Amino acid sequence: MKIMFFDDPFKFAAKAEPILSEGEDVFSLFNGVLQSIKAGMVQEPLMATAEQHGNVIALFQMTPPFPLNMIFTDEQQMDAAIDGMIDYILSNDLALPSIISLKPWAERFAARWSAQTNQPSKTIMDQGLYRLDKVDETLEKSPGTFRLAQESDKPLLKKWHIGFIEDTQMPEVTPEQAAEWVARAVEREEIVLWEDNGIPVACAKQARPSQNSITVSFVYTPTEHRRKGYARTLVADFSAKLLNNYEFCMLYTDMTNPTSNKIYQEIGYKKIADSVQLGFEVKEDR
Repeated sequence: MKIMFFDDPFKFAAKAEPILSEGEDVFSLFNGVLQSIKAGMVQEPLMATAEQHGNVIALFQMTPPFPLNMIFTDEQQMDAAIDGMIDYILSNDLALPSIISLKPWAERFAARWSAQTNQPSKTIMDQGLYRLDKVDETLEKSPGTFRLAQESDKPLLKKWHIGFIEDTQMPEVTPEQAAEWVARAVEREEIVLWEDNGIPVACAKQARPSQNSITVSFVYTPTEHRRKGYARTLVADFSAKLLNNYEFCMLYTDMTNPTSNKIYQEIGYKKIADSVQLGFEVKEDR
């Protein structure tokens, strides 16, 4: 088993994309991040394969501060691939705050990491991975209208982005980082809003486009506008629009939030996999 690291994202993509194309829905997060790396939108990513006899056994990808993502093509060789990556991380003193993958793979990595480091794992987010091929046209809609986010929406979206980060327990961002993220997304025309009587009440974003799919993310309704169906209506209309250009849509849900899982299923999203983000608790020396 050999762990191979890549500085050139196109050379890594040549190894990864044949595997990703076979599971374009399940591997949509990994694939979408890889496309961003290829586009030069990510600084200093970690890209690696585990290979044996010329066969790719595993793919690893990390864009700090986001978690290490991993895919395994041969579960019989999974432990050896995991151990090789762990050895590299520890020998190079790299920070590993969290990992994300399909639940059985993430749990296996976490168990072997904890055994070597004495760092117990904790669940950051128990996730459901959903796919949509067609919106349920019988869905009852909430009042309002759908529109693209504009320059004037940036201050509000900055506030909502920080609220979304807090709700989902993602890595904290500074107000400046939130403003930069919103500015890029608005410039790329990725964020949409739902308005009721001219008041923005919910938002969503398109992300990680691939050959046949695109992901819906940043679905957020501020507290004062919740329980009125705004997010469900927005995601339904937004997804229908995206399906004009893509074969299917993807999204991740928090499995501890039954409300969000219910509304996505009402739209027509179907759960296809269980994913989990696990963090590691560093024990302080006493």
